[in-house]
Amino acid sequence: MANLINTPQATPHPSPEARLAQLGITLPPAVPPVAAYIPVRIAGDFAFVAGQIPMREGKLIASGIVPAAVPMNTAVECARQCAINALAALKAELGDLSRIKQIVRVGVFVACTPEFTDHPQIANGASELLQQVFGEAGKHARAAVGAPSLPRGAPVEVELMCEIA
Repeated sequence: MANLINTPQATPHPSPEARLAQLGITLPPAVPPVAAYIPVRIAGDFAFVAGQIPMREGKLIASGIVPAAVPMNTAVECARQCAINALAALKAELGDLSRIKQIVRVGVFVACTPEFTDHPQIANGASELLQQVFGEAGKHARAAVGAPSLPRGAPVEVELMCEIA
């Protein structure tokens, strides 16, 4: 008699769009450029997303310097919204987020006071969202840096690079 072993079937990771829906996130329309650049540049197998600021429904979630005018929890939310906006730009360019093989690098800029040093905690707002959406393929290299100011008075700006199919 054959020894039957119950081996779990590999379940495919849900599509990025399905994961976004599970997280209750609807991608907004891609934010149009505010200067002389394009939102996404494809180069070979890579897509580079221009810096995204935390726009929601046509306006900034918050403006000002962290932590003097913008508290940490709001800055984390801003980083998350920047990542959502980056995904919206990618969706507009690629047509399907399933074309993203992996997130390679994320750059997070925080407008902050000179003594502020918690940039990584703010950057986690973007990084954790990307990992929730893409699973293992969402893990990435990252830079989180402070800046004296950012476009339109945004407290956070996020750029990313991903490998695409």
